[in-house]
Amino acid sequence: MPLGIRIFLVYFLFVGLAGWFVLSTVMDEIRPGVRQSTEETLVDTANLLAEILRDEVKAGSLQQSRLPALLQAYGQRQPKAQIWGVEKTQVNHRIYVTDAKGMVLLDSTGAAVGQDYSRWNDVLLTLRGEYGARSTKEDPNDPDSSVMYVAAPIKDGERIIGVVSVAKPNRTLQPYIERSEQRLAWLGGGLIVLGLLVGALLSWWLSGALRKLTRYAQAVSAGQRAELPSVRGGELAQLAEAIERMRTELEGKAYVERYVHTLTHELKSPLAAIRGAAELLDSEMPTAQRQRFVANIEQESARMQQLIERLLHLAQVEQRQGLEEQVAVPLRALVESLLQAQMARIAAAGLQIENTIGAQLSACGEAFLLRQALANLLDNALDFTPSGGLIRFSAQALGGQVELCLFNQGEAIPDYALARLSERFYSLPRPGNGRKSTGLGLNFVEEVMQLHGGTLHIGNVAGGVEARLRLPASSGN
Repeated sequence: MPLGIRIFLVYFLFVGLAGWFVLSTVMDEIRPGVRQSTEETLVDTANLLAEILRDEVKAGSLQQSRLPALLQAYGQRQPKAQIWGVEKTQVNHRIYVTDAKGMVLLDSTGAAVGQDYSRWNDVLLTLRGEYGARSTKEDPNDPDSSVMYVAAPIKDGERIIGVVSVAKPNRTLQPYIERSEQRLAWLGGGLIVLGLLVGALLSWWLSGALRKLTRYAQAVSAGQRAELPSVRGGELAQLAEAIERMRTELEGKAYVERYVHTLTHELKSPLAAIRGAAELLDSEMPTAQRQRFVANIEQESARMQQLIERLLHLAQVEQRQGLEEQVAVPLRALVESLLQAQMARIAAAGLQIENTIGAQLSACGEAFLLRQALANLLDNALDFTPSGGLIRFSAQALGGQVELCLFNQGEAIPDYALARLSERFYSLPRPGNGRKSTGLGLNFVEEVMQLHGGTLHIGNVAGGVEARLRLPASSGN
């Protein structure tokens, strides 16, 4: 299972369980919380009424006062109040008053007047001087029919002369409880989903950064050119830098070792030829033969120098991870300068040169590397084009790229060699002298193309061979 999924599952489990626990705990506290708040309001109301009713109860004139009519009018009121989205259309308090013996003197419903309420907890406890409250079901079979009763003593000095009780059905609180539970459920669910989204984004970001580093390490281990990925975060950035330093150290050691072996192997042949010619020059020989051996030494020395220079150029390109500059390079002017530099060789072979590249076409890249790459291709074309043959440069824009083609007349490349042309140290014999080159030129061109994000393709066409380079086009094309 991928690391990102495992991180998300652990986060999901933690956030889900924590969210469910908190949400269920808060849900369980809503109902008692609302009832506690209601009870506190009933306590205030009962004590206020106790003060209002004190004089009438003391004088025994409660029934003759205006209070029965007021309570009746109170029960008929229709508030039409909007309370947090719930409409209240009637009053729900029941109020009754008892004397010091618990006999009901006044009842807002008119149903209990004259009854003995002395055994109900709200009256009984209040007459004892304690806090009197009770919750009683109107229907024993209906758990939602409970009514909350809160009483307050009516006092004459320190003597309790009666009790006033205020009741409120719990059923009237249910809409507010349900609304609070619904809103809390939506809010809690939204927070849990938001937390999971944050966890998913965190897992995706972390696993994405690790995937970048993994792909980079795999590319480096496969010997491919790879750019250090950009990752944010202290530890991840440090890990990326550590991998890059390790890559640099390991590549440097392996690179030096590989090139030492390569250079040693490639220098054996010209050194052996030079040494053999030098030994023969110590003996007596005709002047013509001596000149031939001296020319052989000069030729092999030039070959060694060319090999070393091309190896150095190739090493510089292979070690680079990116371009030092990206500028617009006019292709026609670049090709013209290369042809001008080779004009003596072109004239000596009587070659026909065509440059049909449009003046407006430009590639985007590093001018120095592109010049070296095209110079290597032109060298190859000059080596394999017979006297009087044709070399033609052309180019065209292809979307965001530009394709440059170099055609030269000559024999077709053998099928077995086509796939190996850009292989290091692989070379075909030159038609003129049968000798092979260093085999590094086309490998250098391919490395330059990879640095530019382009491609190199060499193949046989009618009448000769064509090399095609595809490069990013400059914005001006």
